[in-house]
Amino acid sequence: MEAENHTVLSQFLLLGLSDDPKLQPVLFGIFLSMYLVTVLGNLLIILAVSSDPHLHTPMYFFLSNLSLADICFISTTVPKMLVNIQAHSNDISYTECLTQVYFFLMFLGVDNFLLTAMAYDRFVAICHPLNYTVIMNPRLCVLLVLTSWLIMFWVSLIHVLLMKRLTFSTGTEIPHFFCEVAQLLKVASSDTLVNIIFLYVSAALLGMIPMIGILFSYSQIVSSLIRISSIESKYKAFSTCGSHLCVVFLFYGTGVGVYLSSSVTHSSQASSVASVMYTVVTPMLNPFIYSLRNKDVKGALGSFLSRAASGP
Repeated sequence: MEAENHTVLSQFLLLGLSDDPKLQPVLFGIFLSMYLVTVLGNLLIILAVSSDPHLHTPMYFFLSNLSLADICFISTTVPKMLVNIQAHSNDISYTECLTQVYFFLMFLGVDNFLLTAMAYDRFVAICHPLNYTVIMNPRLCVLLVLTSWLIMFWVSLIHVLLMKRLTFSTGTEIPHFFCEVAQLLKVASSDTLVNIIFLYVSAALLGMIPMIGILFSYSQIVSSLIRISSIESKYKAFSTCGSHLCVVFLFYGTGVGVYLSSSVTHSSQASSVASVMYTVVTPMLNPFIYSLRNKDVKGALGSFLSRAASGP
């Protein structure tokens, strides 16, 4: 009799982005390049911020934490996919799959909260400049980051504990390139009602509350800028928000795009391809957006690379 309990289940099969053997080397090269660029770019941001005393401010403290979360985020999914392509295998163990679910949700949520903290930082800097150093003190900044990690630690843990209740048929195929919660719930062979309720409630709360915070912050920023008479002052104030706004639009835009593509097409392959945007492309583009649009980061990166090239 075929076992269907997760205590016996040893592995899942990740169907990936394509089953065409000719495309596998191409996919391997593309995703390896994107992964290396993402890790290197975000690592340079962290090193530049930590090495330049002028960047030891709340905004860049949040930015360095965002870069760290992005490195961890992409490392949750891409390396396993690269290993599977290279080994000509679709296997992922049950334990690896749940571990991937846990860390994927945690780093995705931390990214979300950090973008909200950065929006609040810009709101205080532009709308309450005289009280900025008092409000955005180091203690509050560390507290905001730690709270983000703690919230997602527990939310992700609850997701995984609920997943452990489910049963799966032996040789279950996951039509994705990583263990994504919604896809796992679709292929489970037991009742997933509790999981689905918790997924939607947590997604609504952890998605809507930060988004409302970002919208409120920027509505106040725009209102404050309208009252400024000097065009030069308006441009200078808003330019400090440009990089953050680009990252926010990229983060939420790709997330909404994945949701719409899965709702409209009902194609697992189309959903997988769309997921590449927020799991791989967004973490890769973030350091470019901040380094190209921010002269302080460009200056710090230039100084850091010059010191590294000249040696001790």
